[in-house]
Amino acid sequence: QVQLVESGGGLVQAGRSLRLSCAASGSIFSINAMNWYRQAPGKQRELVASATTGGRINYADSVKGRFTISRDDAKNTGYLQMSSLKPEDTAVYYCNIVVRLTSASKVLNSYWGQGTQVTVSS
Repeated sequence: QVQLVESGGGLVQAGRSLRLSCAASGSIFSINAMNWYRQAPGKQRELVASATTGGRINYADSVKGRFTISRDDAKNTGYLQMSSLKPEDTAVYYCNIVVRLTSASKVLNSYWGQGTQVTVSS
């Protein structure tokens, strides 16, 4: 069973930085995509950043130029470097990976982390 463990959240002042990590354990053949979502109180979960195996990286407009997504597939770990944080970045951040479990897998599986709280004070 694949499990994701997130870390790196916390309370920071506006303008500071945080780096979130997402470590996947379990048997994975390949990671097709690694995504970071966030959900603020009273709001829907939104996609913040995504990185696909083909090298395509996308960011929500609200974080472009401030957040950087990266992956270390050898470690099955992903990162979200968040800089110039704003109070509106306050949310629970979730890691999501889409993987192929074996070389023979014909379907992709999706897994979610437990979420990590990021709070940005003004």
